[in-house]
This record gives sequence, structure tokens and C-alpha cells, in this order.
Amino acid sequence: MNTETQIDKRLARNQRWKARQRYFKDSYTLWRRNHLMVVGTTIIILLLLIALSAPLLATHNPLDQILSDRLLPPTWEHFFGTDSLGRDIFSRVVHGARVTLTIALLVALISTPVGLIIGVLAGYFGGAVDEILMRLSDVFLAFPKLILAIAFAAALGPGVENAIIAIAVANWPSYARLARAETLAVRDNDYIQVIRSMGASNLRIMVGHITPMCLSSIIVRLSLDMGTIILTAAGLGFLGLGAQPPTPEWGLMVSDGRLYLVDQWWVSTLPGFAILIVVMGFNLMGDGIRDILDPHQRQS
Repeated sequence: MNTETQIDKRLARNQRWKARQRYFKDSYTLWRRNHLMVVGTTIIILLLLIALSAPLLATHNPLDQILSDRLLPPTWEHFFGTDSLGRDIFSRVVHGARVTLTIALLVALISTPVGLIIGVLAGYFGGAVDEILMRLSDVFLAFPKLILAIAFAAALGPGVENAIIAIAVANWPSYARLARAETLAVRDNDYIQVIRSMGASNLRIMVGHITPMCLSSIIVRLSLDMGTIILTAAGLGFLGLGAQPPTPEWGLMVSDGRLYLVDQWWVSTLPGFAILIVVMGFNLMGDGIRDILDPHQRQS
């Protein structure tokens, strides 16, 4: 009997391993066929590499001010030219990738779990818990994310840390709504009822069984929201509510060059182009992730 049990367990492990292999193989095939997702993924990988190797790629110290070199056009010495204080724009854009990526990742790490927990709680318990939590999220959803982030950033004060908190506060309700909808769709399933009849606690059901079912939708939403998070962070920086001088942050750099946009176009345009490329990369990658996690795509 013990031998048969061991064989059955071994066979089950092999089947699970083959299922995982098949899943990743199908995912890779879908990724390779989606040329726009390949482009988006390449952009994001390059962003990660630039952020990690910023000190090596930068040709100058991004904080050095050389007034004799102010507002120089792009040359071989200054690939993107210099700003009004003589700082090398290429080096600041490269280091700005690290600031931008840090803000986006921290906002995602704060807002996504908060929204997921609130949504699962509201959908699972229903009743008064659902009403209170969803009406709270409705208050936040009544305002555009950028306007709400500006309001919170203005209340908290300028700075990168406060900007991260402000964007995260404005961002969690969409994940809560999505998690609640997924929870409502599965909480009364026979599968959940069987687990409950076996004595599983509410916490175990929510954490071990319902939350994993919400993750695919949450991941898709997060991948599509990353571009919006970066745009919001850049907007706060442009308005002076995000990163503060002399931090090399893209939105702040666009703001610094707005007075020279006609004659010294490179001061604002090149950091703005970096924002455009990165946001486009996240949007393309998000669309591809949505297609990969869509079961209908896998069946076709």
C-alpha cells in the first residue's frame, strides 16, 4: 500500500510538472507571436538594465552644475545637451530611469496588496462589510487618479516619498473593485463549499483559495496601470509636488525646460520622450500579458 501511494504521488508530481512545462511553453509561444508585446518587453528590460547600470552609463555626474556649459545643444560630449544649470541631460535621464522605476514599483507594492485585500474581504463577507468598503472605494473612484494624487501630494507636502503615498492612495480602488468581482464569482462555487464543509476557516479560504484566483486579473490590471503610474509621477514632478531639485526625475526635468522649449527644445523634449517610450512599453507589455492570461487565447 505504501509503495502504491508513493507511485501515485510520483505520478501526480510528474503530471503537475508536465502541466507547468506546457503552460510556460504555450505562454512563450503566445509571447513570440505577439510582436507588439515583444517590443514592449524589450523596452522594459532595457529600462531595468539602464536603471541598474546608471552609474556606468552616465557620462557625467547628473548633479554637477557647470554654468559655462549651460543650454548646450546635443554634441558628442553631451549626447542630449545640457540644461539651464549646465547639467548633462543624458546622465540625468539615465539616472532618472532609476527614480521613475523605483516610484512605479513602490506604488505597485503598496496599492496592489491593499486593493486585493479590501476587494476579497468585501466580496467574501458581503453585507455591511461590502457596503462600507465599496462606498469608500466609490469616493476615491469619483475623482480622476491624477487629480486625487495631486490633492494628497499637496496635503502631504512635496517629495518622492509623499508622491509615492499619494499615487498609491489614488490607485488602490481599481484593484479592490476587480478583486471583489472575482471573489463574488467564486465564493459560492461547489468547490469553495466543499472546502468550507471540511472545516476550513474563512481566513484560509480567502488566502489559500480565493486570492490566487484573483491574481491573474490583478496582474493584468497592474501591468496596464504601470504606464499610468509613471505618467502620474511625472505629472507630480512637473507640478513641483513630486521629486525635488536637484533629483534627476523625468517630470521635474520637463518642468525645468518648459521656459526654453522654443529655442532649446532638447531640455524638455528628450526627458519627455523617455516618458513616452517607457509608458508605451508598459502598455504594449500589459496588452500582451492580458492576451497570454486569457484562456480563450490559449484555446485558439
